[in-house]
Amino acid sequence: MHDIIIVGGGPAGLTSAIYALRAGKSVLVIEKGGFGGQIAFSPKVENIPGFTMISGAEFADKLTEQALALGADVELECVTGVEKTPEGFTVSTESGATFSGKALILANGVKHRTLGLEGEEELIGKGISFCAVCDGAFYAGQDTAMIGGGNSALQEALLLSEVCRSVTIVQNLSDFTGEKKLADALMKKDNVRVLFNTVVSAYETQNGALTGLKLHNDATGEDSEITVDGAFLAVGLQPENENFAHLCPLNEYGYYDVNEFCATKTPGVFVAGDCRSKFIRQVVTAAGDAAIAAMGACRYLDQ
Repeated sequence: MHDIIIVGGGPAGLTSAIYALRAGKSVLVIEKGGFGGQIAFSPKVENIPGFTMISGAEFADKLTEQALALGADVELECVTGVEKTPEGFTVSTESGATFSGKALILANGVKHRTLGLEGEEELIGKGISFCAVCDGAFYAGQDTAMIGGGNSALQEALLLSEVCRSVTIVQNLSDFTGEKKLADALMKKDNVRVLFNTVVSAYETQNGALTGLKLHNDATGEDSEITVDGAFLAVGLQPENENFAHLCPLNEYGYYDVNEFCATKTPGVFVAGDCRSKFIRQVVTAAGDAAIAAMGACRYLDQ
């Protein structure tokens, strides 16, 4: 049995592990995908203190190496449930494995939000992508679209503009919601155009692959179509907290509803990172949550 089990191996989960390990606790981190979380797919990160610029993949590697060097145990498993036991908690996974811990930190992050259009799921990997770092090279010299106008969308669009023939940004609002510095850099690109007040109404396909987008301008009421070889979605994130709702109440958007102490209604259970209700979801806020959650879990174990 470990002192603390952490569900999620992103910045929040790994930072929690680092703090707990330095406090002398045994820690197991369970991650269903790749260690490092969403940040690992960011081509360039410029808002982490101490780094003028670092790639998300490099930052994720450094976090993982630090946790492992301190003695963290890790498992690549998808957690499906948690049960309270007299000794602590039993964590169950998709493979049928179970793990026991005296305290629990939920840092299970979020997943990419989709548009919910007909045929969308079938097109993922066949023209629809979420990560320009991963898939941008497949569209070198071709026409692409970026759906969204936040920081992630603008960063991804900049990356695509370096390899694609054209990038059309489809933003449902009248302006970008991302940083002005990123927006200014994009607007200087000759192969980038922006369609504001515009939403994707349908996907056009041929032989099971994406060939274009049907668009609707909410300001003018005009419908149009564009031909693209690939479309990248950056329309936000959504939590997957339902399996743990019995441990911690969720707000109306499905995020863990906890205060600044990151403690849940269940003694011994803490939350950290993007999965909890908060004003800003960034690496620095995930790390802050993680330190608080880890120290809270250590204090719980020491009492």
